[in-house]
Amino acid sequence: MNPSDPIVLRVVRRFEASPERVFDAWLQPATARQFLFATAEGDMQKVEIDARVGGGFVIVERRGEELAEHYGVYLEIDRPRRLVFAFSAEKPDPDGSRVSIDIVPHGSGCELTLTHRMAPEWKDYAERTQAGWTTILESLARALAAVQGAETR
Repeated sequence: MNPSDPIVLRVVRRFEASPERVFDAWLQPATARQFLFATAEGDMQKVEIDARVGGGFVIVERRGEELAEHYGVYLEIDRPRRLVFAFSAEKPDPDGSRVSIDIVPHGSGCELTLTHRMAPEWKDYAERTQAGWTTILESLARALAAVQGAETR
């Protein structure tokens, strides 16, 4: 690997929900606040989503005395197949690292592939970032199951 090559992380997860439902969860504030950058010990302070190309999101969670801020600028929205955003933890940055969400039907549900392309200077954070996305997708599965359970009652 060339030291100037970007770091490419991939996380794949299957869901027992339709591609549309999984896709929409990323763009609906009420659902996104349950999984997107949410931690068990944190307190979600702000979830704002402007779901259009050129729009973006701001998600802020209080973690102890700190505020964990996450920003995204939407670069591509192709419901229910693909969502791409520039990601940053400091301020909205259309040149931030790229995160793509690709969703394909699979059986009665779907399979999501999340790909995060990071600048090589972030290589020391790659393992932690991969674990973070894995946890986020696990939380998404729980959020979708809770919504589905509420709808069947």
